[in-house]
Amino acid sequence: MSEAADALLLRDGVLLLGAAIVCVLIFRRLGLGATLGYLVAGALIGPQGLGLIGDAESKLGIAELGIVLLLFLVGLELHPNRLWRLRRDIFGLGFVQVVACGIALSAVIYFGTAFTAAAAIALGLPLALSSTAQVLPMLRSAGRLNTPAGERAFSVLLFQDLSLIPLITIIATLSRTPPAADAPPGWLLGIYTVGAVVGLVLAGRFVINPLFRLVGRLGERELFVAAGLFTVLASAAVMEALHLSTALGAFIAGVMLADSPYRHELEADVEPFRTILLGLFFIAVGMLLDLHVIAERPLFVIAMALAVVTTKTIVMFGVAKLFGVSNRGALGFGLLLSQGGEFAFVLFAQASQAQLILPEAASLFGAIVTLSMATTPFLMMFSSRFLTPPPSQEERPGPDGGMSPAAIVVGYGRFGQTVAQMLMAAGKRVSLIDNAIEQIDVAEKFGSKVFYGDGTRVELLRHAGADQACAIIFCVDGDGLGKAQLQPVLNAFPNAAVLVRAFDRRHMMVLGRLDIAGAVRELFESAVVLGREALEAVGVSEANIDKIEAEYRRRDGLRLEAQIAADDLTVRRDMMFNPDRKLDLEPEEDEDGAG
Repeated sequence: MSEAADALLLRDGVLLLGAAIVCVLIFRRLGLGATLGYLVAGALIGPQGLGLIGDAESKLGIAELGIVLLLFLVGLELHPNRLWRLRRDIFGLGFVQVVACGIALSAVIYFGTAFTAAAAIALGLPLALSSTAQVLPMLRSAGRLNTPAGERAFSVLLFQDLSLIPLITIIATLSRTPPAADAPPGWLLGIYTVGAVVGLVLAGRFVINPLFRLVGRLGERELFVAAGLFTVLASAAVMEALHLSTALGAFIAGVMLADSPYRHELEADVEPFRTILLGLFFIAVGMLLDLHVIAERPLFVIAMALAVVTTKTIVMFGVAKLFGVSNRGALGFGLLLSQGGEFAFVLFAQASQAQLILPEAASLFGAIVTLSMATTPFLMMFSSRFLTPPPSQEERPGPDGGMSPAAIVVGYGRFGQTVAQMLMAAGKRVSLIDNAIEQIDVAEKFGSKVFYGDGTRVELLRHAGADQACAIIFCVDGDGLGKAQLQPVLNAFPNAAVLVRAFDRRHMMVLGRLDIAGAVRELFESAVVLGREALEAVGVSEANIDKIEAEYRRRDGLRLEAQIAADDLTVRRDMMFNPDRKLDLEPEEDEDGAG
């Protein structure tokens, strides 16, 4: 690559990231979401705007990796517990919603415009999808994600994400583009698809999981990130070589790792790449928007955006009623998911490549989706009065799979196992995290599901359900947990009680300066118990044993408070017992009962 090309690439990168930062900050501040910020950033700096950057098509090709990574993360979410618990809403309500809205919007476009039937379908089906990137963060921030209405919306959005692959297939079937010379016939593609799916599942079982086990033993986080990206890209590359959907390959890769101990670590590692590439995708889409076409027909864009929102609200209201939802809940559900979604841009691009619509139509309907997404924050505020109030503090099912965890235990060794089993004895759901592969394998033999990863990483804890957890308990051996590791966790999850296993007195002094809910020295309680047994063995009475224990605990607590305040281990040494400093005890009775 020449120096001029290097300089151009560097300049483009600076402009893309700079515009994205400014626009996303503004749109986030306005409560309109990051997606709209990326689209506007692309439109501003693109060839149709200020003309600062060109060649949007090549950038879109690279940015489509964001879609691939997104489908991988969707696949990771599909572990059996979640699918089984939400099966009716995902595969029933979700399927009916996509079909009904797709048909209704296709009919609106066909009868209300001059588009052909094939073009109307290629435009109507994508409009049936809603914006996961907008709705889920809003539900989470409003505390409504674990309400019945929030779970219903989550289930439908999950099915919509899954429906991207069949919708791409439908558009490919309607394509007017002549097939490539080296493209296999349709029947052979079907065989390829089945073979590729079976092959990827077998590879996951016999290659990918052993690979992650090996990488996990080495403890190199960078290597784990590389292995995760390799899994996604290799699966997509296999599908690309077979003329199949790269998104399908990434999705299957996610599904085959959904019940793996490495799931949370993979989510935390892949998420930043997905976020950056998906943002770049939306910027590229914004660059491709033909602003002149939109400027020529502003009334059409506004009218169609209103038609999309109105049609989807009405259809979703009816669909929700079919599934037994109340009038208020059905209206809230319809308003919440009435916008167009980010996958519409993917499908419009596919339809344009398939020569079902002109690029001008893709720009026009891209603007319609963008405008409908701009209504979401306002409709969210309006629909909140129809949704179930935020959940109480009691534990209830959540969309994170099974039940939302009541607690997260980090470190599942001798100490962590006792804490976790006591919580489980109370019927509380516990998420377990450890970074020792051997410990994970042993725990699995005893029926415990332990996830691999560094439990001090905020993103990993978030994927494990820390947003809903009442407590995060660090049962890690050693004195490595200090302010640098725990303060980000305290900041990110202020509603969770953070409890820590302390290594020794010095470690307790470090932890005492943090706003944690509690800390226990790992040997303190067992030493006190053994001390009681030692006192009993040398003939001390039960009453005096209780007195000694109570006084020792009182003095030790006062010493520790003073040491934390002074940051000095030597203060209040006068409170320690020694041969010259002992308690006044009740006289011990001899074996004959005499005093």
